[in-house]
Amino acid sequence: MSRRPTPTVPAPQSAPAARARRGRGGRPAVASVAAVSFVLVLSEFLPVGLLPAIGDSLDVNTGTAGLLVVVPGLAAAVAAPLLTMASGRLDRRHVLLALAALITVSDVLAALAPDIVVMIAARLLLGLGVGGFWAMGAGVGSRLVPSADADRAASLITAGISAGTVISLPLGAFVGHLAGWRTVFVIAAVAAALALLFLTLVLPALRPTGAVRPATLGNALRTPAVSLALLTTALVFFGHFTAYTFITPYLQQHAHFGPDAVTAVLLGYGLAGLAGNFFVGLVVGRSPHVIAVGTTLVLATAVLLLTVTGSAAAVVALVLVWGASFGAVPLIAQARVMRLYPQATDAALALLVTASQTFLAVGSFVGGLLTDHRGTVAAFTVGAVAVLLSALVPAGIRRTAR
Repeated sequence: MSRRPTPTVPAPQSAPAARARRGRGGRPAVASVAAVSFVLVLSEFLPVGLLPAIGDSLDVNTGTAGLLVVVPGLAAAVAAPLLTMASGRLDRRHVLLALAALITVSDVLAALAPDIVVMIAARLLLGLGVGGFWAMGAGVGSRLVPSADADRAASLITAGISAGTVISLPLGAFVGHLAGWRTVFVIAAVAAALALLFLTLVLPALRPTGAVRPATLGNALRTPAVSLALLTTALVFFGHFTAYTFITPYLQQHAHFGPDAVTAVLLGYGLAGLAGNFFVGLVVGRSPHVIAVGTTLVLATAVLLLTVTGSAAAVVALVLVWGASFGAVPLIAQARVMRLYPQATDAALALLVTASQTFLAVGSFVGGLLTDHRGTVAAFTVGAVAVLLSALVPAGIRRTAR
């Protein structure tokens, strides 16, 4: 008789079950999600450091090669809300494993691509993985650890994104210079396969938290503070990628850096981005709107100054500042939309991915047109102005949120 109350109360059963699932996953599971985030960003941005080499090999100009950044961005923008809705009743473990597998397949296909058409198809597959994994993977950290460690879990997953940014450009530039751009994608495919294996071994079952329907997305979009936050993210990503996609030709043609110098500068950019992500992870909860404005102003100023400086030392310093400021952007954006729409964070994150990836693609496309017809300085100028405009929006977010 003394044992009867325990099985008859449903709520206490669900809480221990959740704790058991968290215990079974814990930090190794969070690390596995961070590892996939790392290879995902690594794979997405590898072409940035390889555009001239890929263009020459596949007989297209640099602006056309920029489609290798545009295509996955557009695919991710469409895939994020669609996959979030379609997989609403599926175990998140199975969904994340399938999306991680797409990254491996994409990198293998890219390494073997005989022409630009096959290469773009490979990047399309990657975009599906990017959209789905960013929308659903970013929010699972809190389900794998006790609630007291949720912020650390989110920071670790976001650090995977920053680490991918750290490695992608210098790896592409260095290995591409030594062994060719195809070898770079082979390395990325091996890294993706290892991350998939890690995820398979340690990620526990993650029951769906509830279906995301079109009405859920619509309600989020009709929330003024959320829509303004998405607008801010869109402007920052548009401006950043209008310039960033063509940073390698800028360093080669405008700053006159050789291959070794380009590799070193891009490595510094990535390390600065990792530092920026870590720092903002410590303070973002205190005043997110102030931090967002300060970050975007610093980013825009650095990019704008790069259009007028002729000093190699100044170029290096400004690229480092650029990296540190943009390294903070993904974490700020994720934290903001999740706090503004806590009743359906999957929907908020899906919309964030759509906004960021759409304008990543549009920015890369516009930057390609400007680079081909006006040069990289024009692309940098337009990008900096767009980022400056984004700094005007957070004040509206704060007012509408209140």
